[in-house]
Amino acid sequence: MMAVAVTLITGASGGIGAALAHEAARAGRRLVLVARSAKGLDAVADAIAAGGHPRPAVFACDLAKPGAADRIAAFLKKRRLTVAELVNNAGYGLSGPVAKLARADQIGIVDLNVRALTDLTIHLLPEIIAARGGILNVASTASFQPGPGMAIYYASKAYVLSFSEALAWELRGRVRVTALCPGLTPTGFQGRAQITQQSRLRLFPATSAERVAEHGWRAFARGRRIIIPGLMNKLGAVVAPRQPRALTLAVSAWLTGRGRAPA
Repeated sequence: MMAVAVTLITGASGGIGAALAHEAARAGRRLVLVARSAKGLDAVADAIAAGGHPRPAVFACDLAKPGAADRIAAFLKKRRLTVAELVNNAGYGLSGPVAKLARADQIGIVDLNVRALTDLTIHLLPEIIAARGGILNVASTASFQPGPGMAIYYASKAYVLSFSEALAWELRGRVRVTALCPGLTPTGFQGRAQITQQSRLRLFPATSAERVAEHGWRAFARGRRIIIPGLMNKLGAVVAPRQPRALTLAVSAWLTGRGRAPA
């Protein structure tokens, strides 16, 4: 029996990951969904099946733990599935000063947003190259500037963007690599990140997870290197890197509620 080519989506139990799963299903992809929550994965898989699409395979797994990529690979091999497209969506952040947040929680951001994403990409890359498939990495508008008050999250997303662009160049003509950089998107992220009412990030217009996924999947299908949904988000991504660094830091700190308004 020949292996079945699938699109694997991490962090698919809710938010942008679940919305991307629905987009991929509508595009005719066979899916494997990965996240920590088995209950959440089953709910998304059932909803996709109810829409008349093949029910995705689901695998509950904490990607931040060492060996997660190996466990996912073993799951795929046992079911004779090969990955043609990888969507690295799993990630989280925390709001607060580095000196005050718990060390383990902050290292967890690096483990999930950076190490796990990189490990899974490298592990599955031979299959993706063989299929002439694609990689969609969910970064953020945080990728474009440092973020006092959410320092490690912003830094992790800068890594995702840089890694994605470099990989897109290395694999050009063989594999599509897209970095999706959403701005404020109402999901469970805000609660887990402990973003309080002090944060002025809420001043920016929010884009729904469904709209972010729609923009992201369309750009991915077309092989675009970067996609930033929303006009204000695009403007911020262009302006922030071109400002004096001190001003960028002051504005970022003010937005996260960790500084005064820039003079």
